Amino acid sequence: QVQLVESGGGLVQAGGSLRLSCAASGRTFSIYAMGWFRQAPGKEREFVSTITWSSGSTSYADSVKGRFTISRDNAKSTVYLQMNSLIPEDTAVYYCAARTATNPFRYDDWGQGTQVTVSS
Repeated sequence: QVQLVESGGGLVQAGGSLRLSCAASGRTFSIYAMGWFRQAPGKEREFVSTITWSSGSTSYADSVKGRFTISRDNAKSTVYLQMNSLIPEDTAVYYCAARTATNPFRYDDWGQGTQVTVSS
């Protein structure tokens, strides 16, 4: 099992930037990929971005392409989400999650989430 702790959320004005961090601990050697998801009030949780641990391949939801950048630091077992040009619609609780060798096709381990609020 992998334990995940997010940080970096907060309140920012539209057009501003935030960088989220997610530190992994535990069986980090088993990580296959890590991703960011978000859930706005009254909405379903949605995919934001993912990165594979070995190759660093990335993918993004259309809603954040060109504005958000995911990266990882394998030595620190940490994944980041740089969020630029934030808009009020980005307001949500952001969660990081891990896919591991146990099941590389499913996110089994989740963090507790960090709130991001974008004011207009």
